[in-house]
Amino acid sequence: MTVTLNPAIVGQAEKHHTAILSRALSGTTVDEKQWITVNQALAAGGTVERAAHVAHVARLTRWRPADVDAALAALVGTGLVREAPGDHIEVTDAGRALVAKVRAETGEILGRAYGSVPAADLAVAARVLTTITARMAEELA
Repeated sequence: MTVTLNPAIVGQAEKHHTAILSRALSGTTVDEKQWITVNQALAAGGTVERAAHVAHVARLTRWRPADVDAALAALVGTGLVREAPGDHIEVTDAGRALVAKVRAETGEILGRAYGSVPAADLAVAARVLTTITARMAEELA
């Protein structure tokens, strides 16, 4: 019997990724929404325009902008992000350290998992999942 990519397989992979992230975040004050919000800010250079960042994360995750804004407010409250001039937010040194710690911890596990698959297969999977995600985004628009 040939197994083909389907929602159950994608869902199981997503659940396992989330479990790995949850393990890395345990013992911190950061939840998944806050993690994605701070991680995306750092990926964008560490200082970003607040409204554009909220819109970007909401679009990326399909969360309500108010939920992303609440996650951002919580990050400011814990000192992982700070308000910056011109309605910008900036990832603090503490935020950078947290992101580095979580990336290192999750990176070890993910590196072993992804490393067990040939690079060419990962490239095909990336193209397939990117195409499917784009198509679903069109349907949800």
